[in-house]
Amino acid sequence: MQFTPPGSPASIQFGTDITSAAPGSAESMYLVVSDIDAARDELAAKGVEISETFHPEAPGSQFQPTGSEGRADGADRERASYGSFARFSDPDGNSYLLQEVTTRLPGRIDSTATSYASVNDLLEALKRVAVAHSEHEARNGGEYDNEWPVWYAAYMVAEQHGSELPR
Repeated sequence: MQFTPPGSPASIQFGTDITSAAPGSAESMYLVVSDIDAARDELAAKGVEISETFHPEAPGSQFQPTGSEGRADGADRERASYGSFARFSDPDGNSYLLQEVTTRLPGRIDSTATSYASVNDLLEALKRVAVAHSEHEARNGGEYDNEWPVWYAAYMVAEQHGSELPR
């Protein structure tokens, strides 16, 4: 079986006779999600035994077992992209790390493409741009911006591409 997340250029395959690696030998494979809490809750609701959300306080501590030094409970305090995790294993014993990524680092995405993988991704982007646009209007005398759709579009594309954001 091949699984490709919506909007993703990457896929993962599961099945027999795909690899010579022993079952359970894959450790800490990253599965990137835009909302760690929603993804964790969805997996738990489907019966997956998954850790609580956590964040590393020491480099590499996300790879250590639950309860290890250097890991703190809950999502990253600032909800920084790349900073929050949850861990689970499949029935063969392979382990996975869910990692929350809300804004990609520059160079990590196709600079010519802009897409949102889910309604939640788009909703969260619209919330961020609405806050930024309110600040933009305030800096410009508090006047209503008739060109707000143009500003929103430029902001959302720049945010996804890791470019300088409009002010």
